[in-house]
Amino acid sequence: MSAKHKDQATLLCVPFAGAGPSFFHPWRQLAGDRWRVTSLELPGKERRILEDPYRNVIEAAKGSIDDVIADLGEGARTVLFGHSLGAVLAYELAHLLSARGVHVERLVVSGSPGPWTQRERRAAGLPDEEFLARVEEFAGFRHEALDHPEMRELVLPVLQADCEMHESYVPSTDEPLSVPICSLRGDSDGLVTAEEARQWRDATTSGEFSYVEFPGDHMYLVDLGAQVLDVIERESSGGR
Repeated sequence: MSAKHKDQATLLCVPFAGAGPSFFHPWRQLAGDRWRVTSLELPGKERRILEDPYRNVIEAAKGSIDDVIADLGEGARTVLFGHSLGAVLAYELAHLLSARGVHVERLVVSGSPGPWTQRERRAAGLPDEEFLARVEEFAGFRHEALDHPEMRELVLPVLQADCEMHESYVPSTDEPLSVPICSLRGDSDGLVTAEEARQWRDATTSGEFSYVEFPGDHMYLVDLGAQVLDVIERESSGGR
């Protein structure tokens, strides 16, 4: 293994509601030699589609932590990234990793209010069509699989479980992390205000918090993967 790859940091990406690891596969190429990009594989998604999905963020974090630690390996420089649902799940994983003695260099959260702020308008529990309309309104885009009856049968229950998990989330602890946090947001996000995205400042005791906006709405990262990675690299190298 070359020295360059030996020192390569790991970027662990945690998917948003309805998404699986494949969303982040293009980021591997975009990351080049800068990062080893890996992502959390939750039950109900992609290769684990036949497994029952989680409906609780804390259970999902606890159920995933052993796999995450095995994936990260010994002593790797690790940055966690999560968008929306993924942000609060990454926050819980960061707490668990810290408790297990695994050093997290930085937590990068995206499209999310601080962990103690619950969303007022909800989709969970609505009838299917109303649920989908609300999710589409929230996210600003519609998952194309939902237009195909066979795929919809597979995708809809997992999306509903994800939304329930996100909308019922309450942090496992009131203790902030000691990990530096960077909060990202699309500048026209109708779900999360700039003030809410800056609430993450209170979730770290490290004294290191930064806030970055990108052009776009709640799902800005769909088109701006390269720019997001550039910011993550800049923030992480600036913190060392």
